[in-house]
Amino acid sequence: MIEELGGRVASVWSELRPATRGLVERALQTNNPSAQTPSVPYDARADLELSRFLAALDDRASESALDAEKRDRLRMVADTCASVLQEKTQSAEVFAQLVRRAEAQRDYQRIDRLADALTTRFARTEICELARAADLFVRELAHEALARLPTAVLMTLLSDPIDAEVAREALRRQVIEYGSEEAKQIVAALDQTDL
Repeated sequence: MIEELGGRVASVWSELRPATRGLVERALQTNNPSAQTPSVPYDARADLELSRFLAALDDRASESALDAEKRDRLRMVADTCASVLQEKTQSAEVFAQLVRRAEAQRDYQRIDRLADALTTRFARTEICELARAADLFVRELAHEALARLPTAVLMTLLSDPIDAEVAREALRRQVIEYGSEEAKQIVAALDQTDL
């Protein structure tokens, strides 16, 4: 079935490990991206493989010479792959890819679900990385997620030379948008230290 979707798609599919391929196959069969047997681990390599597969599917689906039936099939497989990634990923790069894809499709419900996953599934450093992303939309989602974190969590990021400025910005947002007194005291102390 996948082989019929185009040369690059078939090539990327053939490079997937059997466990990663199984994630997509089960999701296609059950229409449930989280359908996975306990013996099938999901790891960073699966993230990378599925990300490449999704990119190949989306590229192929955007070709103008495709007939409607093949385009619909490609989009269905791509949507399933994106759903598996959305359910499992903890990678900043994959998150950004999924947000760009959802934004292009104007799928704002999916963007909301991705934004919700930021604070529940992603490491704080990954969220900080997204807050420095080139894509403005991705950056804003990450900044909003950081501003919703407990102030104490943001304080732990202040000692990191890479993430400190992003954490400061999140604390400032907590003061402005949420009226946090704790964040206000920390921001004032940081500003005093800078002087």
